Amino acid sequence: MTINEIQDEVIEEFSDLTDWMDKYQLLIDLGNEQAPLDDKYKTESNLIDGCQSRVWLQADYTDGLLYFTAESDALIVKGIVALLIRVISGHTPDEILDADLYFIDRIGLKEHLSPTRSNGLLAMIKQIRMYALAFKMKD
Repeated sequence: MTINEIQDEVIEEFSDLTDWMDKYQLLIDLGNEQAPLDDKYKTESNLIDGCQSRVWLQADYTDGLLYFTAESDALIVKGIVALLIRVISGHTPDEILDADLYFIDRIGLKEHLSPTRSNGLLAMIKQIRMYALAFKMKD
């Protein structure tokens, strides 16, 4: 599936929910469904700067595709990073760098996050793009 097809799927899932408490619950569920990050990846170098809560992001490059794993100590943030990973993981660095992550606005995520969580979301996206750029340069 392309990044846009996955984004459309996410938008569809969230459009079924009208109450933001239900959307937050969906985010928490997504975070809880995610496999825990191996402790060996919970390092200072994998911590994302700019997040109020602690978020670790691990990138692995296999056969030209980037795969991300992550974890956070905050429930909603864990769900947000799980959603980002679902959309982005398993694509080429170019696809990731070229992606317009429109699902964030379409599901109303940005407007329902506190300013510190919004900054954290932007920091996560920036870090994902930095990994994509670094792996693109290696090729």
